[in-house]
Amino acid sequence: MASKEGGMAFSRKSYKLTSDAERSRVTGIVHEKLLSDYLHRVFASPDHRPAAATSRKPLNFQNLPEHLDQLLHVDDKEDEESQEQVEGRLGPSTVVLDHTGGFEGLLLVDDDLLGVIGHSNFGTIRSTTCVYKGKWIYEVLISSQGLMQIGWCTINCRFNQEEGVGDTHNSYAYDGNRVRKWNVTTTNYGKAWAAGDIVSCLIDLDEGTLSFSLNGVSLGTAFENLSRGLGMAYFPAISLSFKESVAFNFGSRPLRYPVAGYRPLQDPPSTSLVRAQRLLGCFRAVLSMELDPVEGRLVEKESSEWQLQGQPTVLLTLAHIFHHFAPLLCEVYVVEAVLMSFLLGVVEAGPPEQAQTVVHHVLDLLWLFMEDYEVQDCLKQLMMSLLRLYRFSPIVPDLSLQIHYLRLTIAILSHEKSRKFLLSNVLFDVLRSVVFFYIKSPLRVEEAGLQELIPTTWWPHRSPREGKEEVREETSEERLRRRAYERGCQRLKKRIEVVEELQAQILKLLLNNKDNNGGEASRYIFLTKFRKFLQENASGRGNTPMLCPPEYMVCFLHRLISALRFYWDEYKASKPRTSFSEEAYVPPQIFYNGKVDYFDLQRLGGLLSHLRKTLKDDLASKANILIDPLELQATTMDDLDEDEEPAPAAAQVPRTAAVSLMTPRRPLSASEKVKVRTLSAEQRTREDIEGSQWNEGLLVGRPPEEPEHPLTENSLLEVLDGVVMMYNLSVHQQLGKMVGVSDDVNEYAMALRDTEDKLRRCPKRRKDILAELSKSQKVFSEKLDHLSRRLAWVHAAVYSQEKMQDIYWLLRVCLRTIEHGDRTGSLFAFMPEFYLSVAINSYSALKNYFGPVHSMEELPGYEETLTRLAAILAKHFADTRIVGTDIRDSLMQALASYVCYPNSLRAVERIPEEQRIAMVRNLLAPYEQRPWAQTNWILVRLWRGCGFGYRYTRLPHLLKTKPEDASLPSLQKPCPSTLLQQHMADLLREGPDVAPSFLNSVLNQLNWAFSEFIGMIQEIQQAAERLERNFVDSRQLKVCATCFDLSVSLLRVLEMTITLVPEIFLDWARPTSEMLLRRLAQLLNQVLNRVTAERNLFDRVVTLRLPGLESVDHYPILVAVTGILVRLLVHGPASGTERATSVLLADPCFQLRSISYLLGQPEPPAPGTALPAPDRKHFSLQSYTDYINVEELAQVEQMLAHLTSASAQAAAASLPTSEEDLCPICYAHPISAVFQPCGHKSCKACIDQHLMNNKDCFFCKATIVSVEDWDKAAHASATSSAA
Repeated sequence: MASKEGGMAFSRKSYKLTSDAERSRVTGIVHEKLLSDYLHRVFASPDHRPAAATSRKPLNFQNLPEHLDQLLHVDDKEDEESQEQVEGRLGPSTVVLDHTGGFEGLLLVDDDLLGVIGHSNFGTIRSTTCVYKGKWIYEVLISSQGLMQIGWCTINCRFNQEEGVGDTHNSYAYDGNRVRKWNVTTTNYGKAWAAGDIVSCLIDLDEGTLSFSLNGVSLGTAFENLSRGLGMAYFPAISLSFKESVAFNFGSRPLRYPVAGYRPLQDPPSTSLVRAQRLLGCFRAVLSMELDPVEGRLVEKESSEWQLQGQPTVLLTLAHIFHHFAPLLCEVYVVEAVLMSFLLGVVEAGPPEQAQTVVHHVLDLLWLFMEDYEVQDCLKQLMMSLLRLYRFSPIVPDLSLQIHYLRLTIAILSHEKSRKFLLSNVLFDVLRSVVFFYIKSPLRVEEAGLQELIPTTWWPHRSPREGKEEVREETSEERLRRRAYERGCQRLKKRIEVVEELQAQILKLLLNNKDNNGGEASRYIFLTKFRKFLQENASGRGNTPMLCPPEYMVCFLHRLISALRFYWDEYKASKPRTSFSEEAYVPPQIFYNGKVDYFDLQRLGGLLSHLRKTLKDDLASKANILIDPLELQATTMDDLDEDEEPAPAAAQVPRTAAVSLMTPRRPLSASEKVKVRTLSAEQRTREDIEGSQWNEGLLVGRPPEEPEHPLTENSLLEVLDGVVMMYNLSVHQQLGKMVGVSDDVNEYAMALRDTEDKLRRCPKRRKDILAELSKSQKVFSEKLDHLSRRLAWVHAAVYSQEKMQDIYWLLRVCLRTIEHGDRTGSLFAFMPEFYLSVAINSYSALKNYFGPVHSMEELPGYEETLTRLAAILAKHFADTRIVGTDIRDSLMQALASYVCYPNSLRAVERIPEEQRIAMVRNLLAPYEQRPWAQTNWILVRLWRGCGFGYRYTRLPHLLKTKPEDASLPSLQKPCPSTLLQQHMADLLREGPDVAPSFLNSVLNQLNWAFSEFIGMIQEIQQAAERLERNFVDSRQLKVCATCFDLSVSLLRVLEMTITLVPEIFLDWARPTSEMLLRRLAQLLNQVLNRVTAERNLFDRVVTLRLPGLESVDHYPILVAVTGILVRLLVHGPASGTERATSVLLADPCFQLRSISYLLGQPEPPAPGTALPAPDRKHFSLQSYTDYINVEELAQVEQMLAHLTSASAQAAAASLPTSEEDLCPICYAHPISAVFQPCGHKSCKACIDQHLMNNKDCFFCKATIVSVEDWDKAAHASATSSAA
């Protein structure tokens, strides 16, 4: 810019305004009077007093610069006051955080030196400026609601990792996390803060007081009698714990909640503000009128109706305005105080369409009259201010603040050029723009106005009991309250939906792919930024502050699904051959063709580099894809970047494995292969994603199983893939976390009901107790009022019917994706693990998190979806293509949970028969060398409800205790599956090796589990008997209880097997039946002897009732053993009963008193021992009539009578046996087998059991080739005859 002789020459953009009189007259579209009137109207004096037309000086473009200088002149006095050092303040005029010396601990400070994140235990930092006199204020924007102490300190305060602001003399702090104030000591003060709140810190050094405000509401004076005088100056300061974050506003931006009489630490740019306001007035005047050269008059217009029609007079006028305005719009304070306020006023004043038109006019003029770098800087500051205003705006009943900010955001992003710049450089790079899609939950419902919106509160009245829920008829008063509460919830939901719709509109703008006139369309810019966003949140290596908070991710997910489905169905309307969004899935070729980067996320078959090498032949044959040899070579190295040329700093972007055809763009024949190489994410073009005539883009490498016609636009498939990944990253965990509000409501509702019951029962004469109970009742009622209103917000914002449908849609997307991937055979291994995880977790969320307000059964296609998920779990829990231990465990646990609920178990029964049989066959595989506990749990659930005394939901001795979580799969009512039991029976009968190998593994695990349990309770008993005070490790108690539960479940599986296929044990024509029966008898006797002995180890540990050992009791394990014995000795055929009896009695550990113990017949005291206490209770199955019916008790009595008789007969018929003739292994049976070739001997039972797991001899370790029968008498006669 240059100035000459009162004239001006503008070099901004392509406009050249000259002082040449002839040049100005050439434009002669308007006459001089009209021009003068127009310029006087636009550039009116600041006092807005209209000058008489006859007295005012005519204005034209020659004298306009002089007039404009006078208009923008600011009094020297004002200017001097703003520049001089203010009394009472010391330090730089620009106030920031002192990152060079004024801190303690490890902290992360933003580039603007105003934001800080804790990165150590309790870091402290102060500002660069202090105050010693006057009234001062600064604001802190709370980004996380954790442990922080905010306030003031002096330079002499010394802090460390344990003591922060407020913990030393002359330092004062407010802590909204613990709702306290600190100055060496601490007392209650203020209110709890939440993320999104603004804390104002005020200090009055004239009166010596210090106070705080929360969102503009004063919390009262916190401290008085502050130390003042020589050397006493106070710095703003904060101490914060790990991962907590805040942002300071010392005055660099307009204070959100200014307080009269208090001055910000940093002075506002007064001169710039005055000039900007005057220029804004001129600009608004231009937008509010038009020149009518024909009529020679000025026409008043609405700003929304104004249009830039290329009139030279208007263009020159605007050029003069922006010549002065443009530099001011690069200042942060001016952008927020002037431009933002103006645009918000436009949005608030009229309907959205008109406001959007005005905003577009403004943005058009900014891009026209300002340099690009100036507009870009202005837009950046504008969006940052807008985001901050939205994030830190208080929740009001009609959400009007959020609505206005979002409408302005939409208006700005509707402007194509501005949108592309912001998307490319600001929204995901500088800002955490996901904040725009979040609706924060109000921590303080009274401030959010929920009391007016939901005046009547209500909560469910439940009284769960074991095995049943006590259903109480709803009274008329409760019904009225519930309906009033539901109406209030609907009002709240409608207001939240308005905000959600605006947020979805923002994403629809970002996903627009029709705006490719001036470069890349918005959608493809968004894809690059979105992938980078996912990578940051998926890895998070050493960059924790960059992670998106889970509560933001939940809202982002729902809005993105809304926008995605909108464009998906819109494309379907224009291309009928494509699919509806209801049929969406991710084609399998995206997982192996390298077009989409999955970072270092695990694939089902392992690492990508490993899969590319091992499955390269399958890729070539099934998908016509060749991996570039250089790519394979690079992936074998530790660092892939070593072989690559260093990229410029601007190009350092996350790499994405994209595919590029290295052959000409022409049709590929079936025999031609596509060679792939790696491209960076930002190198991908629209053609690389969407494809072209001879290029399938993202879908290159289509397997023959996939349909030829496209599903939708390829770019939408990548967005869909990102949505699934988002759910896996943190959405599911957050959905589970928010259930805590509902749990709190139930807890307080039960406490209130118990208190009311006590009030009714309490005698009226005990006024002291009545007073305490009434006080408790009031506290619980107030808390429930608060929580029920907060729960209404959570249900509307997180668990609404629409949100449930989004998660259900995502579940169905994952199911279809897995089904299509499964059809590709070995290439299924390329699928990322998170698809299976999301399928499992989204079903769990629908079942557990959205009830009882919304039920999954109401969703369309519910039963079909359950069946499809059941088929996936049944097939893939033992799929050899899946190698990851964690995902295999997740599949097994999901299947175990699935069979616990009637609806999902019926879904398993509905899958095709061959899949059911394959599932059961995998469940019956030997337990060794695989996680068998969950497999056994599945089999137990299929049996529960059919076994002896096995119809309970919770153990009898635990009925009076409250379960931690009644929704746990283990606490569901029994729902056995006779169909799957029949499949199990058929498979066990099917082959000669299935039953022996399965049962041998079950017996081995039972032996291990029960032995471990006994060993642990011995240690626990020894610790309990020591005189010194000691504690048993809780982990040891947990492992002990787990071993007991495993023993019980293994016994139940044996009971089921004997019930379904008794011939496996009792038909001795089978080669392994006798051995299995002997092993079973041995283990049953061992369990009975350990558990039933009077005053034994088990008995003593049970009576201790240690925390963690609640499940350990006589009942569960004894009824399981009894069930097996009854099946063997009562229900079996006569021949089988005889064999089972002989084997049981032949076992040396058998004791008849253990069987008598089951019916409460105690062991007679040994001679010389004291008699048992008369009040001692003895275990008896007869005491559990609610769990064991009369018929079952009769069978136990029949079994006892049979064993008593058989035992007496066996004792009378037994002959003494020499010790030399007994088996040297078990000393229980006579020698009956000899090993070849070594010649060592044992009984058949021992050698048969040994050979199930080992082929080496017991004694000499020689390999046993064969086992022959051995009879002592026959051997002796053969020896004598040979002699």
